[in-house]
Amino acid sequence: MTSLIEYLHARLKTVVTICFVLLGLIAGSTLLVDSGHAHTWAEQHLPFFWSFFGFGAAAAIIGIAHWLGGSGIQAPTDFYDRPNSTPGEEE
Repeated sequence: MTSLIEYLHARLKTVVTICFVLLGLIAGSTLLVDSGHAHTWAEQHLPFFWSFFGFGAAAAIIGIAHWLGGSGIQAPTDFYDRPNSTPGEEE
């Protein structure tokens, strides 16, 4: 697995180009979908609606997870470097 990561990292420009081409193909394929029987106005009239909807949903999930992690769920980065102590005991 490490060798695969090193291989892809050495060819980063090619990997980025392939990802953009795939993104374009996926977004372009939404133009081929029949929107005559769409459920909402947005689906019927906005091109790439589901692409933007999916991106927005993913961004919202990442933002909420980041906020939850910063609000106390995530352990500090030096958690394992600190000496052992019982809860309530000051350092």
